[in-house]
Amino acid sequence: MVNKNIFFIGILLLMNPTTALGEWQIKPFIGLSFGGDTTFIDVENAAQTPNITFGASGLLLGEIFGVEADIGHAPGFFQSDDRQLVQKSSVTTASGSVVVALPRRLSEYGLRPYFVSGAGVMHVRIDHHLGVLKVSSTLPAIHIGGGATGFFNSRLGLSWDVRHYYSIGEPTQGKGLSFGGEKLSFWRATMALALRY
Repeated sequence: MVNKNIFFIGILLLMNPTTALGEWQIKPFIGLSFGGDTTFIDVENAAQTPNITFGASGLLLGEIFGVEADIGHAPGFFQSDDRQLVQKSSVTTASGSVVVALPRRLSEYGLRPYFVSGAGVMHVRIDHHLGVLKVSSTLPAIHIGGGATGFFNSRLGLSWDVRHYYSIGEPTQGKGLSFGGEKLSFWRATMALALRY
């Protein structure tokens, strides 16, 4: 009997997840990474400068609380336009987060601010010319930030978001090339198209 009840509850959730659990939001985004600080050898001094970043997140948000999965990619993170000492570089983040938002009933017709914090990984890649000083390293990371989302109608809106990412744990050596242990932190500011289901 218990198994049948669970089965029917599962069917109801699949048929109408918005009513049972909250709303689903898909947010493809574009923005900038900036203010980087790292122990990786940054021969072009590019980590601190603004750099294009893009990605997407998926969010299940109830009246106040929600959960989110996010992936972002910043190509050219360790490259500047004028020096050209690095052939290719990037920083990719993948994380899961907890979201706390202003109750929907208070922000139905305006911007809905939220706080977000989570954990995941960041993958750092740096390829120099001639194959020297190559870096390929994956670090555990956490982030904290916030933003606001506003909808034009029941389905379509815009979202603005700022987060601070930083690697955690004891600095490690041997996977990449750095001064001391491998560490990286940076800010990410984005604007997203918000699709609500």
